Amino acid sequence: MAFGNKIREYKEELLSDLRELIKIESVSSQHPDKCVEALQWMLKKAEDFGLIAKNIDNKAGHAQLGEGGKLCATLTHLDVVPASSNWDTDPFDLTLKDGRLLGRGVADDKGSALITLYCLRILKECGIEGKNTLRAIFGTDEEVGMTDVAAYFAKEDMPDMSFTPDAEYGICRAEKGILQLELTCNRGNAAVLTELKGGTVVNAVADSAYAVINCSENDDHQLMRLADAKNSEFDFMYTPDGMLIKCSGKAAHACEADKGNNAILQLIDLLASNFSLSALGNLCSFISTRLRLETDGTSLGMKMRDSQSGALTVCTSTIDINETTERATLDIRYPVTFGGKELIKRVKKAADVENIEVNVLSHAKPLYLDDTKPVIGILKDAYSEIMGEQPEMYATGGGTYARKLGGNGVAFGPVFSGDPSNLHTDNEGLDEENFMNHAEICLEAMYRMYIAD
Repeated sequence: MAFGNKIREYKEELLSDLRELIKIESVSSQHPDKCVEALQWMLKKAEDFGLIAKNIDNKAGHAQLGEGGKLCATLTHLDVVPASSNWDTDPFDLTLKDGRLLGRGVADDKGSALITLYCLRILKECGIEGKNTLRAIFGTDEEVGMTDVAAYFAKEDMPDMSFTPDAEYGICRAEKGILQLELTCNRGNAAVLTELKGGTVVNAVADSAYAVINCSENDDHQLMRLADAKNSEFDFMYTPDGMLIKCSGKAAHACEADKGNNAILQLIDLLASNFSLSALGNLCSFISTRLRLETDGTSLGMKMRDSQSGALTVCTSTIDINETTERATLDIRYPVTFGGKELIKRVKKAADVENIEVNVLSHAKPLYLDDTKPVIGILKDAYSEIMGEQPEMYATGGGTYARKLGGNGVAFGPVFSGDPSNLHTDNEGLDEENFMNHAEICLEAMYRMYIAD
């Protein structure tokens, strides 16, 4: 019997603890204090399990088993993205519904974080004698910049081999570059548009947006007719400040922008179908002509792909147009064989036409590992031991902690093909059996790292 099967004996206790962890609303973009609370909860749990626990400046920490040999580690995060009001269940409670475990963080990434802690516990309680040092490292702001791991590795050594269970199965050996940009300009002569807002975070497709416009009754009626033919849901309401138009889209992770329906782009497309671009202002003009309804960067002159990691994607994430300023953010995921600096030049050249300033919010360079890395072999063997087949090697547009692991780590699980995890959107969750299969694979992989020569 594979050693990983042992975690099945801990299932009920594991799910009980996961429910408690999910109740901590550790949304890093809104409640950094709750992220600290989640970290402290996790490290206290590690101590209760008889493990060594260490807190690094309330930014990150680890639970440890063994000492000496190679430093082996898993890296997960305890922060989550915001939850909308469109969930079918309470996002901050673990719910079993129709065979699925639902809750914010089940898949990204509290479920995996707790599993790695339980793996250390099981190895200790089973009396396994390891040759190496094994750590489960936990961060608190992966969703908003990964400053947590920078703080951690400023004081702790980089692992010799590691993985982060924060993606899909099989083994993710390539991660696209991530370029997040801010577009700003002074408010121009946008006579029609009073206000436009949409989106909440840079790394997700906006599922809602609204605009307030000052126009004639004829324009109002024309917009309503045009909205009927658009690929989104629009609501119109008369207010003292003008016509309020709300657009409802579909959220998705920015790395899979084509799977969402961007409410910002849909709303601007509706407005631009009736009004001149000058009446909407510089930022709307740029979005209408250079971003359109696209997710592949065609109109920006950036459509590209490579065999190692696939195609470039562009997500218009947030927008805020008010009385004085116009601001929007873009999330660009680019192939591993291309350079981010050239992309910045292309966006700036296009934005200059509209007198829009482009600033870099963050830039994570691509990651690519070949098959000769020892950790690749260990993860392949662990997966095949549990699942009875070899894992696929693949690339992602997502940004995981793997790119912070010094070239000695990859992303590995927890999402299986065909299991709609709904990362960064409503009703996040995993199939219950898949969740436990993932737990078995994690334990098998950590066991093999712990005893490896």
